[in-house]
Amino acid sequence: MDVLDIARLQFALTGSLHFLFVVLTLGLAPLVAIMNTRWARSGNPVHEGMTRFWGQIYVINYAMGIVTGLVMEFQFGLSWSGLAHTAGDVFGAPLAMETLVAFFLESTFLGLWIFGWHRLPKWLHVASIWMVVLTAYGSAFYIMVANSFLQNPAGATRVGDHLELTDAGALMSNPMLVYALPHVIGAALFTGGLVMVGASAYHLRRRTPDLELFTRSLRMGVVAAAVGILLAVAMGYAQFSVVPEGKFSENTGAGLGLGFMILLGELLMFVVLLVMLPMIRVLHRWRWTHPVLIAMTPLPFVISILGWMAREIGRQPWMITGELTVADALSPGLTQPMIAMSFAGFVGVLGMLAVVDYVLIMRVVKRGPVGTALGARPAEPVLSY
Repeated sequence: MDVLDIARLQFALTGSLHFLFVVLTLGLAPLVAIMNTRWARSGNPVHEGMTRFWGQIYVINYAMGIVTGLVMEFQFGLSWSGLAHTAGDVFGAPLAMETLVAFFLESTFLGLWIFGWHRLPKWLHVASIWMVVLTAYGSAFYIMVANSFLQNPAGATRVGDHLELTDAGALMSNPMLVYALPHVIGAALFTGGLVMVGASAYHLRRRTPDLELFTRSLRMGVVAAAVGILLAVAMGYAQFSVVPEGKFSENTGAGLGLGFMILLGELLMFVVLLVMLPMIRVLHRWRWTHPVLIAMTPLPFVISILGWMAREIGRQPWMITGELTVADALSPGLTQPMIAMSFAGFVGVLGMLAVVDYVLIMRVVKRGPVGTALGARPAEPVLSY
């Protein structure tokens, strides 16, 4: 493999690993906020238990996702300086906004929520988690603005050897963004919902003492998954109205990713809408379905990665469609030993974080609500991970 191939593979692997964290974070955030709101309104200890248990999983995944996002940022300067030179004035603006939203606003409100249990007024504490949701989706918006610019450089004009932003409105209303953002949001809700379904099915199969908590979680997960898959599929098909001709038919990798994504997506849509949703009131009692529900948990992540493969590989050989090729975006002076070292470092770090994230979440899931650290009162025993 030459330098360009290694650099492309490095970004593909690190981008895919990072998105595994992102899609779950975006999916769980509004569900945790809904649980917290229900608890604040009802005072029901079951709602409190749900908020703390699923909130613990959300916080773990968020923390790991932040670190992987930092690793992603380094690659733009190290491997793709041609992109910064040509389109830094345009592409850099939404990335900077995403950084401000995610690393300052979102993390601040999340800190208030984590450490504000039993300290902040009840509704101020609830408002904190809803601000986390708002800023998380704001962060996703700016990332998708940047990505959509690569797909379709709207709002920019070439001046000499670089692009300049001439119409911020066109950048923010890019046709490639209008359908892609709700598509990603739908995929996230679908992922968060099925993770809740799978973890709940695990405990229900074991005849958990927290029967009501996981029965409610299972039902909430099914509803979230149904809403998510409908939104993802509808907006996915809507994107074909703005996709350049030949993006998938002339690119084998993009076509394969798209084909497997559609196949799995429509199969799961059938299962969720025509089997799980109509049986939502009895699923918690049908123990024979629980292994199937557990086995379905990884599928949304697989579909999400296939979707990104189709979107990104289909743009080749362009980094910015019609304006900058991937080869020209590569940093000059990179050698095979240099890119191989960064490849091993970046992929190794993100791979390790993915494993750590999986292990920590699995421990929390297996342990159940007992001893959850998040929101524990001073008198409560707190178990370590």
